[in-house]
Amino acid sequence: MIDDSWRRCHGAVDPSREQALPPVQDDALHDLLVTNADLVRASAGVMASARDFLSETGTVMVLTDTSGSILSVQGDTKLRDPSEKIHLMPGANWAEGSCGTNAIGTALQIGQPIQIHAGEHFCSGIKRWSCSASVIRNPTNNAILGAIDISGLTTSYSRHSLALAVAAAGRIENRLARRELTLRYRLLNHYLERLSGIGNDGLIVFDRHGRPVKANERAAEVMSSMAHTGDSAGLGIRDLTLPCRQGEPSTENIPEWIDANWIETIRIKGQRLGSFLVLPDKSATMRRSRVRVLPTPGAAGTDAFDTLVGEAPAYLSAVERARLLARSTAPVLLLGETGVGKDAFAQAFHATGRNPKAPFLALNCGGFSRDLLSSELFGYTEGAFTGARRGGMTGKFEAADGGTLFLDEIGEMPLDLQPHLLRVLETGEVYRIGENSPRKVSFRLITATNRDLKEEVREGRFRMDLYYRIAVTSLRLPALRDRLEDLPLLVDYLLADIAGRYDVPVPAVAPSFLARLGAHQWPGNIRELRNALEGALLIGGNGPLEAKHLPSDLLDDDFGTGGTDESLTQGEADGLTPLEIAEKDAIERVLLANQGNLASVARELGLAKSTLYVKLDRFGLRDRVSRLRATRG
Repeated sequence: MIDDSWRRCHGAVDPSREQALPPVQDDALHDLLVTNADLVRASAGVMASARDFLSETGTVMVLTDTSGSILSVQGDTKLRDPSEKIHLMPGANWAEGSCGTNAIGTALQIGQPIQIHAGEHFCSGIKRWSCSASVIRNPTNNAILGAIDISGLTTSYSRHSLALAVAAAGRIENRLARRELTLRYRLLNHYLERLSGIGNDGLIVFDRHGRPVKANERAAEVMSSMAHTGDSAGLGIRDLTLPCRQGEPSTENIPEWIDANWIETIRIKGQRLGSFLVLPDKSATMRRSRVRVLPTPGAAGTDAFDTLVGEAPAYLSAVERARLLARSTAPVLLLGETGVGKDAFAQAFHATGRNPKAPFLALNCGGFSRDLLSSELFGYTEGAFTGARRGGMTGKFEAADGGTLFLDEIGEMPLDLQPHLLRVLETGEVYRIGENSPRKVSFRLITATNRDLKEEVREGRFRMDLYYRIAVTSLRLPALRDRLEDLPLLVDYLLADIAGRYDVPVPAVAPSFLARLGAHQWPGNIRELRNALEGALLIGGNGPLEAKHLPSDLLDDDFGTGGTDESLTQGEADGLTPLEIAEKDAIERVLLANQGNLASVARELGLAKSTLYVKLDRFGLRDRVSRLRATRG
């Protein structure tokens, strides 16, 4: 196997290479971890154990994805410098095609466990190392997901390292299998609930990878009556797959006899469990496509606005106003910066409205070209244009009939499309592209934007008549920097949700972590906070989250903090010296980290409580302390 590997590397890899290519970092590393989240989650226990049982052994355990990119390294800390010298570290790629014969790359290449010792390595820079690796396979389809590797300098060589790598890979595969079964059980539970309302239609359940796992009694019969031409003739349910792209159903390569409107995506807590394919009985009308957002278990009868997290006065005021507006069917315009949670408010409006069981459809107006946005909104008939789907397509206006349509980034809608939206809102009629007969529709419209639409109207980029039609009522949502006292609540909620998705314990949070979060101005708001917490959880392992686990942009004091000059200007307006401004900022951070507990704040700052009280009065922070204590309850 080593001889074959050297032959593959000859002429393709520089044998004098001293190290792997430089690792990716920051956002690219975060994206790599998110892309391989299932593998990282399943490997968390094994990698955490490696920190203990490989200490003092002169070896480290390395987890990679299927391309050979390193996701995690744990083990003897004495190897840190030698490992970093050859780029054996997260973000670096050790594929055979770039690093020559090595245990990681060669194991991935041949799909078998292998041990590479000293001079057996192809590149000169890693001949001091001894490595053993085994591939990790997907338990559902046997595809290679990555590799687990035990590496050390040649002085630490052990024949048993290969057996350890194989055993570790087996443990990870078992965790993956258990996780897959758990998700499948959840999916099948919802299938049983769905059966009661299916009537004579066929129902096929697909897992999140697009494989059929269950079907009702009518499915085969209805399917045989539809799939009887071309390549689909004689096709059985087990032969049917639902193509997926980045974890979502892709309608581009489905058989022609399947209408994409028959596919329902099943989600719970934002996680996609799989999909239902509803095959309508010939006597049944065509169903509209929809994504079913399943309620959180135990939330029955709960006011949807109660699930929104926050206790800051500005946020509670927005929630109370939203409750009042939810009782009517008037259009609502949600205003606020990107990432403040406008989509969550829109879903709460729908869930608290008059018909919460009706469809809820969401569309981002900034995510499509003009022509694609027209097709998504209005739908089209068969043959309306080149490439139009056979049988046509139902638009979002029709699909939302009786329910709620949420148009995000409404300010991005092309100007020439705006009068068509206005006509639908005023007449309650929609014409599919290529059709001359109107279809009656009735839905509640909720729109959202981070733009100043009044300014857009003045500049001629948004129609005044449409503005007044969609802004019958409006609701402004506060930015995260205006409700920083909610940070502890939001961190607890988001970490619990993220940890649940990765099937890991909820980590503790160090005061330095919260202090760093409180010092940031969060231009990306809740979305930016969630991304920062997810990255910290993936990097932090099983220990408490600390400031060092945050992305580098949050560790940069000048990034997203409003700027030092602006802070000094405000402080000087309050009669504070630059030194006092820095002191006030430090006290505010520690107050936030300790949720207003003055004894803890004084202890962490090394101040007497009497001195701390004087400084709180000097800097006008007494009200801040009261709000934090109220939040803590």
